[in-house]
Amino acid sequence: MENNKQIIPDNLISEHKDTFLHFLSVERRLAENTIQSYNYDLTFFLGYIASEKIKKIQDIKVSDVRNFLLYCNKKKRSARSSARMVSCLRSFFRFLLTEKIIRDDPMAMVSLPKLGKKLPKVLSVAEVTKILKEQDNYNSGNHLGIRNYAMLHLLYATGMRVSELVRLPVVSLNLTAGYLRVIGKGRKERLIPFGEVAKEKLDYYMSHARPRILKGKTSDFLFVTVRGTAMTRLRYWQIIQQIVLDAGISKKISPHIFRHSFATHLLEHGADLRSVQLMLGHSDIVTTQIYTHVDSDRLKTIHKRFHPRG
Repeated sequence: MENNKQIIPDNLISEHKDTFLHFLSVERRLAENTIQSYNYDLTFFLGYIASEKIKKIQDIKVSDVRNFLLYCNKKKRSARSSARMVSCLRSFFRFLLTEKIIRDDPMAMVSLPKLGKKLPKVLSVAEVTKILKEQDNYNSGNHLGIRNYAMLHLLYATGMRVSELVRLPVVSLNLTAGYLRVIGKGRKERLIPFGEVAKEKLDYYMSHARPRILKGKTSDFLFVTVRGTAMTRLRYWQIIQQIVLDAGISKKISPHIFRHSFATHLLEHGADLRSVQLMLGHSDIVTTQIYTHVDSDRLKTIHKRFHPRG
């Protein structure tokens, strides 16, 4: 029996990509960084499809997807990167199926690559203390330095993502009560408290450094550049890398290392998993549980090092 589903004719494959990305932004309300990742992966995949002379989205078969993943493997993409690609393609073709653009899902028989357990790297409490104490070496007239360290203190005090930090609006800060209102992934809102040390740094930045950086300009952003705009995520990570090097820390810095350190240190000092989940903005507590593995690994290392029969 012939399938009676209406199939929308294909014009340009790239149009389907754009429609899908629009759906993710408007309907799913995914974060801009997530949408950029989808765009990157789909552009890479569709470039391969075009090189194989496939002109219609309906003509993509399971074998084409598997050949593409083999191609990714030859390009030495990591298992984690390939898993992200598979997840992206699943969402894309599921969307096309729902919209009746395709009859059959070529991802239906494709499984995710197996990933080994990769624990996040963290800084020790001593390393964080050393990094944050470096502010003492900065002249009080260095307004950009004051801003950079206020951001760093807040990053470690709250565990927020760098992408959230650099675009914080001024109105999100309640300095008196000591908490932030953060809009995270999926535009979900959460409240994060911060302590007295971060509060002190923020207060000094707001009263002394921020007005001098702006020089009469206005800005809705909490942390501003000399142009009055928000700093880019990449630029702030460059600043952090320099601060860490200046502190004499040679450990490789990942984009989330202060977030990982925040969560791990809270759990090490007795915080409950549910509270940490809420502060990090994880939708699933399973995501937060990885930090309990980090803590248990640390305990094993200590046991092995100090136990007489370790």
